[in-house]
Amino acid sequence: MEKNEMIFGIRAVIEAIEAGKEIDKVLIKKDLQGDLFKELFGILKENNIPVQRVPMERINRITRKNHQGVVAFISSVTYQHLADIVPSLYEDGKLPFIVLLDGITDVRNFGAIARTCECAGVDAIVIPEKGSVSVNADAVKTSAGALLHIPVCREKSIQEAIRFLQGSGVRVVAATEKAVRKYTEVEYADPVAIIMGAEDTGVSSDNLRICDEMVSIPQMGTIGSLNVSVAAGIMMYEVVRQRLSDNMTVE
Repeated sequence: MEKNEMIFGIRAVIEAIEAGKEIDKVLIKKDLQGDLFKELFGILKENNIPVQRVPMERINRITRKNHQGVVAFISSVTYQHLADIVPSLYEDGKLPFIVLLDGITDVRNFGAIARTCECAGVDAIVIPEKGSVSVNADAVKTSAGALLHIPVCREKSIQEAIRFLQGSGVRVVAATEKAVRKYTEVEYADPVAIIMGAEDTGVSSDNLRICDEMVSIPQMGTIGSLNVSVAAGIMMYEVVRQRLSDNMTVE
């Protein structure tokens, strides 16, 4: 990570947030205390910035500068919110097409998914505040710059995002090996959100329970599952295929 993507020191981080810098996450030494730290923590909480309490050794591995036990990572993009994105899509006469990522932590998979999202005309990518990849320089590079062109919404949780989308008339479809229905058996012509899960655990059971549909991608081989970026691409282009077919039918 480039040095200009990080900010060191309690006061420097506070000033960066107050200046409107988009902070991706902040690493704080586990036992850090004091009035200035309390001020920082309050600002982080107020702005919903993810915080990780880590040993001093981890911060020292990142930098030897006078970090005072605090390192902030600057985001490569400005995160947006579904509450702003979805209404504007409807106002523009569009059918929302959203991709939610539940527990994706591999930056290369994230970048590859984002690249496909941009090519497939996805309106926004949704990630949770915690337990997820974020938009850093590596992700932007892996996405071939796609992450600079597609809105990324960082929501409090994927579950809250699902509830919001459903309340906004968007049907949420989860890709999971547990599903009986094949992904081609579901219609995606209306407002839709596709949710993809982590390669090791898939979409969480709590999120699966509240999705409108669960679908699976047929597999003929012996390997347990497809790479999540490949699976996401298959799902997205089924949406594209159906929507293009519908447009041709209308014409």
